[in-house]
Amino acid sequence: MLGTRLLAIELLVCLTFAGALPAAEPLAGTAPLTVEGDLAAQMVDGCHKFLDRLTAESVESRARHWRRDLSSHEAYLRSIEPNRQRLRRILGLREQPLRHPLGIPKGMDLASLEEARGATQQAAGGFETRQVDGGLILVPAGEPMADVIALADAEAGAGVPAWLARHCRVVAPILINRSDELSLVGGERRTNQPHREFVYRQAYEMGRHIIGYEIDLVSQIVTQLLEAQQRSGQRRPIAIYGYGEGGLVALYAAAVDPRIDLALVSGYFDDRQQLWREPIYRNVWGLLTEFGDAEIASLIAPRPLLIEACAFPPVAGPPQPADGKRGAAPGRLETPSLQTVQKEAARARQLTKGLTPPPVVEVVASGDGAGPSGSAGAINRLLELVGSGDAPVASDADTAVVRPEEGFYRREHARRFQELVEYTQFLMRESEYVRREFWNRADASSLENWQKSTEWYRNYFSQEVIGEFADQRLPPRPRSRQVEDQPKYRGYEVLLDVFPDVFAYGILLVPKDIRPGERRPVVVCQHGLEGRPQDVADPRVNNPAYHQFACQLAERGYITYAPQNPYIGEDRFRSLQRKANPLRKSLFSIIVPQHRQAVDWLASLPMVDGERIAFYGLSYGGKTAMRVPALVEKYCLSICSADFNEWIWKNVSNRAKYSYLGTGEYEMVEFDLGNTFNYAEMAALIAPRPFMVERGHDDGVAPDEWVAYEYAKVRRLYAALKIPDRTTIEFFDGPHTIHGVGTFEFLGRQLMFPNADGR
Repeated sequence: MLGTRLLAIELLVCLTFAGALPAAEPLAGTAPLTVEGDLAAQMVDGCHKFLDRLTAESVESRARHWRRDLSSHEAYLRSIEPNRQRLRRILGLREQPLRHPLGIPKGMDLASLEEARGATQQAAGGFETRQVDGGLILVPAGEPMADVIALADAEAGAGVPAWLARHCRVVAPILINRSDELSLVGGERRTNQPHREFVYRQAYEMGRHIIGYEIDLVSQIVTQLLEAQQRSGQRRPIAIYGYGEGGLVALYAAAVDPRIDLALVSGYFDDRQQLWREPIYRNVWGLLTEFGDAEIASLIAPRPLLIEACAFPPVAGPPQPADGKRGAAPGRLETPSLQTVQKEAARARQLTKGLTPPPVVEVVASGDGAGPSGSAGAINRLLELVGSGDAPVASDADTAVVRPEEGFYRREHARRFQELVEYTQFLMRESEYVRREFWNRADASSLENWQKSTEWYRNYFSQEVIGEFADQRLPPRPRSRQVEDQPKYRGYEVLLDVFPDVFAYGILLVPKDIRPGERRPVVVCQHGLEGRPQDVADPRVNNPAYHQFACQLAERGYITYAPQNPYIGEDRFRSLQRKANPLRKSLFSIIVPQHRQAVDWLASLPMVDGERIAFYGLSYGGKTAMRVPALVEKYCLSICSADFNEWIWKNVSNRAKYSYLGTGEYEMVEFDLGNTFNYAEMAALIAPRPFMVERGHDDGVAPDEWVAYEYAKVRRLYAALKIPDRTTIEFFDGPHTIHGVGTFEFLGRQLMFPNADGR
């Protein structure tokens, strides 16, 4: 991928363009462009404002997804079941999960809850501690009041409040922690990604989630507890208690598994409006469109929910980069105010107002809401509810915590972590067959049938993978200023409105020899990561990755347009993805309408042939070449340069040195992409329009073998459609760069535009 431009060069380019040709006229039909400064940075800032506004509005707009029937508890449960199923899906919980042939991840083995397994310790205070595969079981000396699943924070091993263990049988599984010692790619490339992020990145691409994996573990435990109760003939309440990351899992597990009778959530409950600032392993696709914590709580109703307002586990960010370890996404946890927690709980109660009897949604504050978790008040209230009011009373002096032995914890955590990684790698290996099944309704028997049968897939790609804003674009209100006057062409900076605060910006090069009434093809030339239009369309900037390819094509007589895409500014642009994902959107949810606006405007120009607007992008621009033309059908062809490869392996593999898994491009993963659209399937959405791949043998993005393997599927499709002449791949001796030989020939042939040199 392309490195960050040196600041001095960027400033020089910006000043050069801003000060060039001050007396020149704007492009005919446009108003003068007077905006100064760094337009790329202003674009990213505008996208942030747009997403911030939509996030704020999401609280009120969630109601459209709910049809609550408050006439009875039974009617209510039926009415919220669709919401429960949608939550299960975005958490990666599948009704028929793809199981590994070895049965992993197996989590905890509680086959004999009635008997001790492994090391057993008799603790003072009337309970027994057993270390079993995956965590602890604590058994009181007397008859248990309830079975409790206790989930400590990710950094606390499997800590259990002792007072709880004196009165309940407690199962405490080990959750994946936030250290980074096991986060390795290829067995040698180290990363400072927390273990939770390392699992999250792989799983997210495969339609799974670290949260879902741990909820699945909880559900397995619930099943085993119920089986044990049935064997003993004693039905007891099953409660779940969690703190910090354990509180997150406890809240979601109770929401998706109605067999859990009561939940105590400690050090987690909040309004979620700053979800994008939290660690990335809490990122859930589409969450805020339908669910804040109040809506999650409404899925637990009419069962009781206790919320302990206390200090959140302090997380200032991922482990610090050291000794070559890097690549983790930023993210922090901060304790919200007690008022924020109480307000969200009140909103949860309001959502179920009218149910009789009303559900218990209760906030128990530890001191001022910033005290330690597992307070006596919270534990006492849990025991009171499971004991129907007849419960022992603890004081804060009784809140000692039981944890596993350090060696046992490290061994069991490593086993669980490796199980989840191996299972996700298994999903990656199987994904080609899952995608094949997903695409079984596509009909390649004719071009007409192909276009008709793939429309469903295009809509799915737009709505479920990329994320689609209702197409309520503003009028473009084009503004321009001339920035270039070369012997063969003129250049204009162009700015178009798209959404409130969101604009499209780029450089248009117009050949001078266009005759009156003539309409020429346009090639949209897209820069890569941290790039600018000047990198491809300024004759004074000779970036070795781009070779001024927009200028070269303009000299050959093409109209070219070099748009600024918003992937610039490192974490500043990557946080757009973090804000967009919970809204069921992505960075490309903004990029696609920007291109639609640009293409519509280009097609309106008198010198442009709107049927011949092509796309050609390098690197991140090649990533754009796979996604944007698949959805913007006014692009008549697409050329993907220095990016095309086996994209699922690229994002998920923990073995390949080419994998994004260990790099800082944390925005690359797209939810459930592995089961739906690899690059061959994206190219299938471009078909039957022409499609080409440009590939340098020495390009470090991926090996030739990956590229050729994935492209072979594209070639086969075009051959099946009887249009093999509309696709090709060019391998050349070179690095991550525009080659501009086979691609220029492809453009001339497919756009039916013979150049002055006879091509």
